Amino acid sequence: MAKKPKKKTPSSGGSTIALNKRAKHDYFIEERFEAGIALEGWEVKSLREGRINLTESYVFVKEGEAFISGLHITPLKTASTHIHPEPTRVRKLLLHRQEINKLIGQVERKGYTLVATAMYWKNGRAKLEVGLGKGKKLHDKRTTEKDRDWQRDKARLLKKG
Repeated sequence: MAKKPKKKTPSSGGSTIALNKRAKHDYFIEERFEAGIALEGWEVKSLREGRINLTESYVFVKEGEAFISGLHITPLKTASTHIHPEPTRVRKLLLHRQEINKLIGQVERKGYTLVATAMYWKNGRAKLEVGLGKGKKLHDKRTTEKDRDWQRDKARLLKKG
């Protein structure tokens, strides 16, 4: 028998560490960017154990550089004694200059926001998927939920034949 493939994100070739399902619920994600992230050694070890929470994180651009705040990486109990892990420190994102310039233009002029949608491994490196999103209103959320329910019911009806 063949081995089952690892779980993959839509835009990547690596295995998923964490998903931010709340972002899809709260925002219309129009464009996605892949960003590297500057991490310390204990953070990478914690990521390999899956100890990460993306739900309260947000991305901001300051002085021409992108950062993520609110990303919670829980330290392992076996962390070294000479370091003092800070789980929610601000981490730098690694993006190309033209991508950062595009993000700055969209966020400042058109009222978009930057949301972390997923984190995954790609060639042994941790990557963060950043979505350029516009906030949903309450009626938009209801419409999205109604459409999703209709698609589910339609699939059931077609399956029964």
